[in-house]
Formats: sequence, C-alpha cells, structure tokens
Amino acid sequence: MNLNIYTLAADTSKQSGPQSIIVMVLYLAVIFGAMYFLLIRPQRKKQKEEKKMRDNLQVGDEIITIGGIYGRVISLKEDTLVIESASDHSKLTVARWALQTNLTVHDDTASK
Repeated sequence: MNLNIYTLAADTSKQSGPQSIIVMVLYLAVIFGAMYFLLIRPQRKKQKEEKKMRDNLQVGDEIITIGGIYGRVISLKEDTLVIESASDHSKLTVARWALQTNLTVHDDTASK
C-alpha cells in the first residue's frame, strides 16, 4: 500500500510540463510589475519633484536643509547656495542636494 502512494506522488511530479513554466514566468512578471508600480515609479516621481523644487529656487526663499537648518537663500550657484541662518545673520554654504524643503510658495501662474 505504501508503495502505491509513492508511485502516485512520483507520477504527479512528472506531469509538470510547459504549462507550469508559463505559469511561473507569468507569476514572476506580475511580481516585477507590482514592484515597479509600488516602489520604483513613486520614487522616480518624488525625485522629479525634488529636482523641480531645487531648480526653481530663488534668492530670498525660506528653506530647510536635510540637517534641519532653517535659513534664507542669499545667493545661488550651479551646485551650491549660500543661506543666512539665525538672528545673527550667519552665512552657510550648502550643496543644492542638501535642500529638503522650500517654505516659500511661488505663484507659478504669474510667471507663465
């Protein structure tokens, strides 16, 4: 009786053919598609918005750096910006990539 169970189990494993490979490939495609739409696409959208914010920065904007420093933009260069921080007007040079938030709201419709 035990011998028959083993032979039946062996027979079922032999039946996996091209259909199981197609199902496995489709399953992997669905997994990668879900990862793209849940992880990669939102990250790219966020990076694009951050780049737009950094490119639209103007002198006089109130900002926060990724280190938590609040300041006002005094001058802009290609890769850096100079900010004025605190009441004693200390000046700091920071990289553009270190900018986290622009607190100043610009009216985009006026520039168009």
